[in-house]
Amino acid sequence: MSRKVHCVIMGGGRGTRLYPLTKLRCKPAVPLAGKYRLVDIPISNCINSGYNRIYLLSQFNTASLHRHVQDAYRFDRFGQGFVEILSAEQTEFGDDWYQGTADAVRRNLIHFGADKDDIFVILSGDQLYRMDFSKMVEEHLDRGAEITVAAKPVPTDEATGLGLLRVGESSRIVDFVEKPTDPEVIERLVPPELKSADGKNDRCLASMGIYVFNASSMLEALDGDATDFGKEVIPSLVGEKNVKCHIYDDYWEDIGTVRSFFEANLQLCDNHPQFDFYEQNHPIYNYPDLLPMSKFKNSKLIKTNFASGCVVGESNFTRCVLGVRSIIGDASSFNNVVMMGADNYEVLSSEGTPVGVGANSKIENAIIDKNARIGKNVILSPQGMKDGWADQGENIYVRDGIVLVVKNGVVPDNTSIGSL
Repeated sequence: MSRKVHCVIMGGGRGTRLYPLTKLRCKPAVPLAGKYRLVDIPISNCINSGYNRIYLLSQFNTASLHRHVQDAYRFDRFGQGFVEILSAEQTEFGDDWYQGTADAVRRNLIHFGADKDDIFVILSGDQLYRMDFSKMVEEHLDRGAEITVAAKPVPTDEATGLGLLRVGESSRIVDFVEKPTDPEVIERLVPPELKSADGKNDRCLASMGIYVFNASSMLEALDGDATDFGKEVIPSLVGEKNVKCHIYDDYWEDIGTVRSFFEANLQLCDNHPQFDFYEQNHPIYNYPDLLPMSKFKNSKLIKTNFASGCVVGESNFTRCVLGVRSIIGDASSFNNVVMMGADNYEVLSSEGTPVGVGANSKIENAIIDKNARIGKNVILSPQGMKDGWADQGENIYVRDGIVLVVKNGVVPDNTSIGSL
């Protein structure tokens, strides 16, 4: 019997650090780069690696995620591939929510149908990177490992929010600490080859939250009450099992905060972005949008990306990402703006604020979520605004130095937030 590879994507928790982008959806369903969703990244990496047995574990605000996956990933019946969503459910063994990543996998083992010689690849649903998992699996098998952890060198000043590890001989992990805050602990985990001469540019190996398990090792590791891979399972296995490290030293971004999401989108506007969607051999998949071409009227665009179906007036854009069906009036100015667009076109009406952005509006350092309605003569900027501020109707927030207009939010004509 041939060995099967089961890819399990973690749908994430409540996404509190990404709020209000996660107000009406889970983290993997957050729109990315004008036309994708965050979940398209790990699913595409699986498919490009030759793996098509994909499970997506979810529990919070999942309706949008379900619609997207069902529309985008339909395999033919001959290839036997699938993307199956497994939401938290009540059973005779438990009736509560997933308590963590390990608990989520444990409670779905019955659905995977794995044999003892199979392989599990555990992935996160909220990261931006391009990786061939087949190379990691091949390395895992060649080394005779029971568990392999993907790790990336990161500066020590960025290490506090990540799991850090130290590697001994033959790439075996000898120490693992989840999200350390003690500077002495972080210093202890800096390997000699990543130390700098002055100590100011030290780097350490950070777990990417990507794990390869032998099925037998997975079953044994989850035969208990541990709830999280990073906090409990992996640290408990180091020293007891043959846990290896797979080094990945390319672009990887954990989309855990509003700021990281904002910057990950805007870097796509650079001439040579760190993450490139224009990679023919390893594409990022999505459903076909079947939209017409975008239309611009004497607009000035500087380092701006736009998706299909946009209708834009005579306005100026500098370093912006415009999502599908973005509608923008005349004489507006956008600077460092991520606009997610709209789910549908609407019939123009003389009543109410239409979907999109009205004429003569000035917006900078902002995220405009889907189906937002922003009127005419509006000013939106985080400058002069206190972080954490929200308007009374909870349509506009300021998070991480960025203005956010929520999904389906309404901003009336002549609204002024911040200063330009």
